[in-house]
Amino acid sequence: MKKLKFAVLGTGFWSQFQLGAWTELENVECVAVYNRTKPKAEALAKRFGVPRVYDDPVELFMKEDLDFVDIITDVDTHSKFVEMAVEHGVQHIICQKPMAPDYTTACNMVKLCSDKGRKLYIHENYRWQVPVRRFKEILDSGIIGKPFKARVSFLSGYPVFENQPFLRELDHFILTDMGSHVFDICRFLFGEVESLWCQTGKVSKGIKGEDMAAVMMHMESGIPLYSELSYASRMENDSFSTVWVLVEGSKGSISLGPGFEITTVVNGKISREKCTFPSYSWADPDYIVNHASGLDINLNILNDILGIGSAENTGADNLKTVEIVWASYESAKTGKMVRISDFQNKS
Repeated sequence: MKKLKFAVLGTGFWSQFQLGAWTELENVECVAVYNRTKPKAEALAKRFGVPRVYDDPVELFMKEDLDFVDIITDVDTHSKFVEMAVEHGVQHIICQKPMAPDYTTACNMVKLCSDKGRKLYIHENYRWQVPVRRFKEILDSGIIGKPFKARVSFLSGYPVFENQPFLRELDHFILTDMGSHVFDICRFLFGEVESLWCQTGKVSKGIKGEDMAAVMMHMESGIPLYSELSYASRMENDSFSTVWVLVEGSKGSISLGPGFEITTVVNGKISREKCTFPSYSWADPDYIVNHASGLDINLNILNDILGIGSAENTGADNLKTVEIVWASYESAKTGKMVRISDFQNKS
């Protein structure tokens, strides 16, 4: 089979893991990388054997014959590069999460690709983490009966502001950054949100945006779901790069916790299952749960491009996650419960 040719736009920190994941798959070849700072692009190209480097995205699109493009730039530039890819005839466009800096822009991106007959995918990888996939298998088996409540937590004290000082200047932080991941997992496990109430806070000093959020959701399935997000937590077990989950049902419970261990309790009997991961030369062993998930989402998207499968993370699907993020901001601002249907109609 002829290899599909693609280009990477943006060679920042995350690009090494995303491109590394692509190298594990057959039938694809990265033929070019772009970055506005060319030496950074040259370094990534050298590491992964990419033949051509650009610091002008228009020149890249003009010269390269691409089957798809993978956009890994800052969120404020996502719409610009999606529009550029559409303009230059690229049929399949992958964009890093969060999709856009605001809800309206995200809607416009999805509409543009739909109107022009292009496929838009969002690289939202957390639902592809091995423990999350296995958790869903157990949940869907019905072993704990009918779920009646759930909790999804991201609680971390990881020094993100020290490693990435620009994060201090963002007006919106944890809901857009980690909420994109956590809320997508909520949807993956429990379906769509009917309404929500959110409260946010600033715990760390010298930041503009929120680093804590508590969101109470009422799911369309009828269950209440509590989601908590924090970059100010000091915990015995830090959940950086993943999430902890607890679901209670009519016959028992399932929990995902430290050490990527899934615990199932049914009729007083406790069973434990620890998830394991492969190793890759390009991945950081300390964060393998996150880095390895990039391979699985890339394969899912590739199968959709090849016409032998259906992608989970389309632009239209991810827009529902974006809605939860911005509905949460509205709730936090007004102090009121927000119905997702009302938010859609208002927006």
